[in-house]
Amino acid sequence: MATYKEIVTKAVIAKGKKDFKDVYTITTEIEPSTVLGCWVINHNFKGYPQGGKIVIEGSFDVNIWYSFDKDTKTNVISKTITYSDTSSVRSKDNEITDDTEVIVRSLKQPTCSKVEIKDGDIEFTIEKELGIEIIGDTKAKILVEEDEDPWEIIGNNIDEEIDNEVNENYINEI
Repeated sequence: MATYKEIVTKAVIAKGKKDFKDVYTITTEIEPSTVLGCWVINHNFKGYPQGGKIVIEGSFDVNIWYSFDKDTKTNVISKTITYSDTSSVRSKDNEITDDTEVIVRSLKQPTCSKVEIKDGDIEFTIEKELGIEIIGDTKAKILVEEDEDPWEIIGNNIDEEIDNEVNENYINEI
């Protein structure tokens, strides 16, 4: 007859993903004529529980290449953007407390989806997607068989038996 046992272990007890779309503005020393490019690099972030929700704090660097002086000269402006986003993750069985373990993953790195010049400033839109996993204790039931399979007896001459089964002319026969 089979019996069941419970194993208590840590596992992902809840997870979700969220898209973020934020608009930022940079003021340049010289009024830009045209924006030539926008790059987002050095994305760093961490997540932690607070008040039953997940707070994600992070930063990334934005480099914007633009022309000025009637498109005769160019410059690159760099800025570090910091952010703090709050998100709710539904957990079926467990309550999210301030000591809950949280793992945050970047599912889509921050990218610039839109950039334009407005009133002499550069306005740009950054999109990113983050995945959040909540780690907690859970139980798993496993089937335990009482009658264990018998141990196979391994002879001392096992290497000799294998050597005798090898066909040395295998390549020649093909």
